[in-house]
Amino acid sequence: MGDLFADQGVIRRLLDESRTWAFVGLTDNPDRTVHQQARLLQERGKRIVPVNPAAAEVMGEPGYATLAEIPVPVDVVGVYRRSEAAGAVIDEAVAAGARAVWLPLGVVDEAAGLRALDAGLDVVMNRCPAVEWELRH
Repeated sequence: MGDLFADQGVIRRLLDESRTWAFVGLTDNPDRTVHQQARLLQERGKRIVPVNPAAAEVMGEPGYATLAEIPVPVDVVGVYRRSEAAGAVIDEAVAAGARAVWLPLGVVDEAAGLRALDAGLDVVMNRCPAVEWELRH
């Protein structure tokens, strides 16, 4: 994988300039990593959009069953699903017009990442937003 999906310039730009993050897999369970990452970014001024068929509202934001249902432009899609499910989410992000996808630690799908790059999206893979935030701020 190398640095293809860990470009420091892309990471910095996504953390500094993005406004809206859709978190696939976000629920109201504060013990889950996705909840902790979404909370951190929300506390730093990002708008959080929960994407989970079971989530009506999380962190004061309305939830959506799919990325396609989100009525506002999405800068970054956080893919908090297992690696084997990540490709379908990445393809959905491309179809929905997202500008970037971010896969957290342990979530890797290089083929889907390449598809997203080919479609013009920025891709960060196997990186933690909280760790990257602390390294930059």
